[in-house]
Amino acid sequence: MFTQHSLISGRLTLLAALTLASSIATAAVTRDLALPTGTPSADEIIDQVYYVNHFYSFDNYGIGKEGKKITVLVNKTAGKKPTTITVERYLNNQYLDDDVVKARDLAIFRSGKLRGTGMLITEYDDVAKASSYAIWIPALRKIRRFAEPAQDDAWGGTDFTFGDVSLRKPTDETHEYMGTETFSGCLGTVTLADNERNRYTKELPEASCVADGKQVYKVKSTTKFENWWYDYRISYVDTESFADYRTEFFKDGEQIKVIDRDWKPVAGASDPRQVVWGYWYGKTFATGHETWAIIPPEVVEFNNSDRKASLWSEKTLRKIRR
Repeated sequence: MFTQHSLISGRLTLLAALTLASSIATAAVTRDLALPTGTPSADEIIDQVYYVNHFYSFDNYGIGKEGKKITVLVNKTAGKKPTTITVERYLNNQYLDDDVVKARDLAIFRSGKLRGTGMLITEYDDVAKASSYAIWIPALRKIRRFAEPAQDDAWGGTDFTFGDVSLRKPTDETHEYMGTETFSGCLGTVTLADNERNRYTKELPEASCVADGKQVYKVKSTTKFENWWYDYRISYVDTESFADYRTEFFKDGEQIKVIDRDWKPVAGASDPRQVVWGYWYGKTFATGHETWAIIPPEVVEFNNSDRKASLWSEKTLRKIRR
């Protein structure tokens, strides 16, 4: 029998798993981070990667819903039926005049086991202050508040950890510049048979080859945490946009996981770092488990002046319909 505590804890694990790169982490990287001049150091590259993944080049960024189009997260285990969850997400970075709040991130889950659940994350300017989580739990019809999860906690049912998605700070690792190279090949995807598809996965994108032939920085990042789930990871980062196309994780000299990110350029962008996601793909080699988060281009929005600051409030959470 589930207690209220176990219900909340389980939902928190799943919820945070799906807020793709939400602005949860505290770090010294700010919205005014300039592009580096000349060949950047490893630390500068990773700072830029953090900047890009938190969409600091935009006032706001969202993945909403357009008709039947919505972001879907697919989890697949060999021999089992894939599961899907759909989500909307809205990030607000317009807090330059606020000396307390740095950013807010809102996620609303529209289908699957998390249907009707919402989460509002607030990141603060004070780097020593942990981000706050306000979770609307439909089964309880109440908001619950939580502290940050541990970085190595696995997202419920996915191949990502909280650190992979958002909590890992540049200062959590030491970084080594390994030079540049030409990226070769396409990014990973999950293969679904016809009888494994549902209404959200009828039309799936082809494997993205956006990085094929691109010049990328190669950076080795070694964790500072003892007895960690990985020893180091290697990132392949676009030399112009600082989009991290691929991250490979290693333990005891063996590759244990890969995360691929399909980054799309924004037409007419004045800053090369103004890129958005097409999808995320992850695979854990020991189990063969795969995760694919697919963001249709029709649902992507940024610098939307129609979005009022009141959207990012607990009032919005209370209005969510199951």
